[in-house]
This record gives sequence, C-alpha cells and structure tokens, in this order.
Amino acid sequence: MKSSRENIHASTIRELAILPSKNAVLFPHMVVPWIVEQPNLVKMLDEALAGDRTIAVFHSIDLPDGIPQPSQIGTMGIILRMAKGEEGQARVIVQSMGRVKILEILETEPYVRARCEITEEIIENTPEMQALTINVKQAFARFLELSPNIPNELAGLIANIDAPGAIADIIVGYLNIPPTEKQAVLETLDVPERMHKTLLILNHQLELLELSLKIQNDVKAKLDKTQKDFFLREQMNAIKKELGEGENGGPVDEIAELREKLTARGLPESALKEAERELERLSRMHPSSAEYTVSRTYLDWTLSLPWNEASEDQLDIKKAAEILDADHYNMEKVKKRILEYLAVRKLNPGMKGTILCFVGPPGTGKTSLGRSIASATGRKFHRIALGGMRDEAEIRGHRRTYIGSMPGAIIQGLRKVGVKNPVFLLDELDKIGADFRGDPAAALLEVLDPEQNVHFTDHYMGVEFDLSQIIFIATANTLDTISSPLLDRMEVIELSGYTHEEKYEIAKRYLIPRQMEAHGLTAKHINFDKKAVTRIITDHTREAGVRNLERQIAAVCRGVAKKVAEGDDQKHTIRPTSLVEYLGKPRFTPEVAERTSIPGVATGLAWTPVGGEILFIEATRMKGGGKLTLTGKLGDIMKESAQTALSYVRSKAEHLGISKSVFQEEDIHIHVPAGAIPKDGPSAGVAITMALVSLLKDRPIRPDVAMTGEISLRGLVLPVGGIKEKVLAAHRAGIKEVILPKRNAPDLDELPAKTREELHFHLVHKLDEAMNLVFN
Repeated sequence: MKSSRENIHASTIRELAILPSKNAVLFPHMVVPWIVEQPNLVKMLDEALAGDRTIAVFHSIDLPDGIPQPSQIGTMGIILRMAKGEEGQARVIVQSMGRVKILEILETEPYVRARCEITEEIIENTPEMQALTINVKQAFARFLELSPNIPNELAGLIANIDAPGAIADIIVGYLNIPPTEKQAVLETLDVPERMHKTLLILNHQLELLELSLKIQNDVKAKLDKTQKDFFLREQMNAIKKELGEGENGGPVDEIAELREKLTARGLPESALKEAERELERLSRMHPSSAEYTVSRTYLDWTLSLPWNEASEDQLDIKKAAEILDADHYNMEKVKKRILEYLAVRKLNPGMKGTILCFVGPPGTGKTSLGRSIASATGRKFHRIALGGMRDEAEIRGHRRTYIGSMPGAIIQGLRKVGVKNPVFLLDELDKIGADFRGDPAAALLEVLDPEQNVHFTDHYMGVEFDLSQIIFIATANTLDTISSPLLDRMEVIELSGYTHEEKYEIAKRYLIPRQMEAHGLTAKHINFDKKAVTRIITDHTREAGVRNLERQIAAVCRGVAKKVAEGDDQKHTIRPTSLVEYLGKPRFTPEVAERTSIPGVATGLAWTPVGGEILFIEATRMKGGGKLTLTGKLGDIMKESAQTALSYVRSKAEHLGISKSVFQEEDIHIHVPAGAIPKDGPSAGVAITMALVSLLKDRPIRPDVAMTGEISLRGLVLPVGGIKEKVLAAHRAGIKEVILPKRNAPDLDELPAKTREELHFHLVHKLDEAMNLVFN
C-alpha cells in the first residue's frame, strides 16, 4: 500500500506529448496563439484534442546533427481551440498551466512523448521578497511608459497580482528578448532568484529604451523646424517611390483619409478619443503586419456605426393603426399598447425606447408582430435569434485581444440597420442557455434596462453606445425559464391561442392568399369553401396558433397546382368532401364522449408552453390491500394532488355512499394518458377527485364537461392559472361546459366574446358543487 506522499508524487507525473518551439518560450499564466505546420505535430494536436487536450511546450535547440533537443523545463498547457488551414497547417490557442520537467523520453516517432513531472515553486514570504516585488513592479511600470508597442492594460494586470512568481512569468513573457534568456527564467524554480533575474532583464531593457530616447531627443534638438519638415517630406517621398505607391492609395494617404473621416463623423468625445488613439497606433505599424489589420478593422467598425443617424418616427396614430390592423387580425391589447407608445412619443419626443415581451404559444404571430410594429412606427427592423445562444460574448462582443474577435449581436445589428433607433426583436428569449463561457441572459440585463443601456459598452468597441432609443421586443413561449431580474425589466404581454372563428378569419385574410401566391395559383384556379376551411381547422389541426393550419392549406394548394400543371384549367372549389383527396382522412375526431362513457374517467384541462390541452384522468380498481398507484410521468405536485383527492374521498365515503371496505380490500390505479409527456401542477385536483368518485360510485361523468382547479382536504376548490388557454383548448375539443374555481371569475373577461357565448361556465367554491354538475 502506497503512502500519502507516494500518491501525491505519482499524481504529479504524467505522460505528455511534446510540442517543440524554437523561437518562443511559453510561460505559465499566458494564453497564446500558435501555428503548427509539420504534419506529425498536427497529428499530435488532433490526438490531444481527442483526449484531455493537454500537451507540453518545450523550447528546443538544434544539435550539431540537426536533431532538435528539448529543454529540461517546459510548460504544460491546454488546447483551448484549434482550426486547420487549407494547406493542412493548424492554428491553435494554448493556455499554459504550469511548469513541467522531463523525466524520460518515451518515444520520438511520429512525435516526442515524454514522462513529465509537474514542478513546484520554491518561495518564502520574506521582507526581501516583498521589496523585490515592489522593485520589479516599479521597473515594469517605467518600462511601459517608454514602450509604445506594449498595451498599457498590463500595468493594471501586474498591479493586481500578488504572487511574485506569476509577476516574473508574465513580465518576461511579454519582453522582446532572446528565447535563451526567457528559458533561463523559466527554468528558475526558486522564486527570489527568478525575481532577481527579471529585475536585471528589466533594468537592461530600461537602459536601452532610455538611451534610444536620449538619441532621439538629441537628434531632434539638432534639427530646426525647416530642416525637419524638408527631411520628413523627402523621406516620405522616397519611401513611397520604393514601395511603388504614388499619391493615391498609399499607407500615408490611408491614415490621412481615416483621420479626415473621423473628424467629419461627429463621434462622441469618448469614441473619438479611442479612435484617435487606435489611429496613432496604426500609423506606426507596417501595413503587412497582423496588428495593422486588427486596428484597421476596429476603425472601420467605429466609422460605420450610427452614432448620430436616426430614422424619423411615423407619429400618425391613425395610419399606424391601419398598418397594424392590415397585418394582424384581432390582438387588440398589443395594438393598443403600441398606439399608446406612439401617442406618448408624439407628446414627448425625448421619451426613451420601450421594452416589451410577447409570451404565447407557437404560431400566434409574436415574431411577425415585431415587423408590423417597425412598419407602423416607421423604423427599421432587425431580428436577433437568441435560441441556443450560450456565450455571453455573443451579446457583449469579444475583446480585441482574441484572434477573430468582433462586436456582439447588438452592435452588429446597429451597423446593419444604419440607425440608432431601430426596432430590435430578441426572438426566443426563453431558449437562451448558459455554460462556462457565461450567461447571455445576464448580459441582457444591461441591454434591457432603460436606465443602464444609455451607457452600454461592447467589449470589442471599448466605448459607450446609447441604446435608449431602441424599441426592444422579446418573444418567448413561456416565462418559466426567464430569470426574474430579466423579466422585471420588460413589460409582458400575453398572446393566447386563437378560437376557431379567429383562425378562419386569419386563414381567409392572410394564409390562403399567401399560399395561393406562393404556389402560383389565382382565383380562377382555386376557391376555398368556408365549411372546408372550418373542417381543416377542426379535423386536421389542433393547435393554439396557425402554423399547422397554413401547412394544411399549402398541402391543398400543392394538390391543385399539380392538377393545373397537368393541364386541368377548371376552377377547383375546395369543399369538405374533397379534403380527403388532398389531406387524407381527418387526424382529429371528437373523442371526449367515447373516452368518458365509462365510470372512472374525467376530462381535465392543462396549460402547456404551446397552449392549453384537454387531459383525461383515468382511474380503475382491482383486488388488493388499499394501495394507490400513479402513472403517466406525473410530477411531485400532481402526485400530491392525487393523494389529497383520495384522502378527501375516503373522508367523505359515507356521505358519498361509498363502502369504506373498498379502501382496505382494493387497490386504486390513476393514470394520465400520453405517458411519455411530463405533467405537473395542482390544477388537476378537481378532475382526479371526480374520476375517483365516478369509479367508486360506478357512475360515468358527463362527456361534455371539463374541469380544472386545485383542491384542499376540506373540499375547497382553489384558483389556478392559465384559464384562458385551458378554456380555449376545451372549446377546440368540443366541450360545452367548463367547471372553474369561483376565484378565477375575473379571468373570464380575457376570453373572446364568441367563446364566452358558446361555452357555459360553472364557478364552484366546493367539490360538492362540482359533483352535482358532472353526474347525469
């Protein structure tokens, strides 16, 4: 049995693939890009990616026989990302983890593999160590002041690091010194000695920089203004002549052109300051360098954003109302809210943008509403698909330190529309994910807050952009997966499913004309009978929205288009009897009466993210010992509702005329069909109770009655949510009467007038009242 020390020692020894490097030394605490061209090393990277992504990077030197010899100390790293070029080379990003030492070379073909040991730093927190750390930080701060090509952000990074070893690694890693000097620092495990070496290197670099600065100042002092101007002009002309660049299109002309554009663009002060700083860096770079392209792209983004451009709002309320009515049938609540916004905007032009969230089942027109709002307000429209988004940088953008970095979706959308006050549709807000790269929903907290989005800062741009004039519209199928802070920033407007009459009007006004045009048909080719459209709605679709309805209409149009293409020029009138030819037999038939014709079956109502549904509760009994079995993939709350219902029925057995021996001599099984679909919630309590009473009294429940409501042990019927969606589902299924909790009476005002007329509602306070209604 190994001792604990032996176990620790064994855990620090690993077998790693070796990536040799001739011109660079990788230090811990760094993330660096790497280009690998040798086929055997590309294969090594592929195999590492297939495993745990871990490799070791060692600085190598060429021996007299031409064989590269790796150093004894290197760095263990993890491959963060890899992309392959057309010629087989690999571009990788490696994050270094710590120092490793080669114990034994295991193999050299096709690439080097070695047994490596993770090394440990030797450090003591002494006053001398603290003094060394201060001196190194001060020397590096002075070095940054004299070095224009090293980012100033490093000063803040070094100032916030307390570990002396990490400070030395980061500083030496960024210095432009020979790889052999860097390797010497890497191989120094004793931290005080490493700090001494770092300080010596920094002092040497400072001496060179100060000497260079002194030489420049001396030369500058010797030249008067006339001589300097003449010299610079002649030098510029000579450089242009050597590069084959005339007065048009040269790098100097490009810098001057960019500077002129920045001046004329009218940028905010902070954006102009950052752009001028980047332009100054660009002027000192060679056009063929990689950094030149990065800076040039940043300036292009800065110049292309709509800092001051805005579209003029269409504030004619009547015209806006006409546009909304022409695009969407009904939806009075949404239209009223948009017209109210325009009215306030007309009275107060300085009003900030509004943030709405449309919640409802699929196919109810949430996304198309966003386009109609943009059209009604005279603004440009842009849709951002949030479904499946997992990276916070997709909203805020990537920092410019990364290869291929770019702004986030918000800034990209603004550049695309070209104005700063468009309508942004954030589609499928409830489908956002989160992983190790961050939570996009958290980034949206700033975007969707009118008090904060005035100062929205994209990571790529690095300057503030005012989003307060944008109308943000989010869409979702459910609010359950949206975080409370994000939900608090939006005005939620619920869009419920359509009634049969509404679906008919939508089909007649929008769907049929659109599909006829899409299939090349005209009024002389096809005509839909009203009864046929109604039959498609009732027999071939059962949904809250109209997407499947449009698909069925498209199927009919395809069938007619085929006949027309074959030479049949007569007008085809689509009647109920001809639907079988195009759509087949009806997919949905009235089944409520059939399924509730035997005792023990009750019709409940359920809410789902895609609309309301009817729910059959089935109960049966068999010889046993009083056991209750629940099936149908029920959640904990629904199981508790079933237990509550059974306890209530047992407590009222004598009053209900049920023998008490049933509960000791027989088992009861409650099942909710569609067993593969999860179900939960307390609203099935009334239906479960009625199913149990029906079973034990051997009396069937009326087939035209559906019910919903939570129950208590005292027999009270408590209020539940989703009443509108549930009632619409009952109406679609052919239910004539609905039993609801009495305290849900205000929810009936949200129902369409036609639905309220065709259904009879019973508002009950106790289960006894419900029992008097459900049995013949």
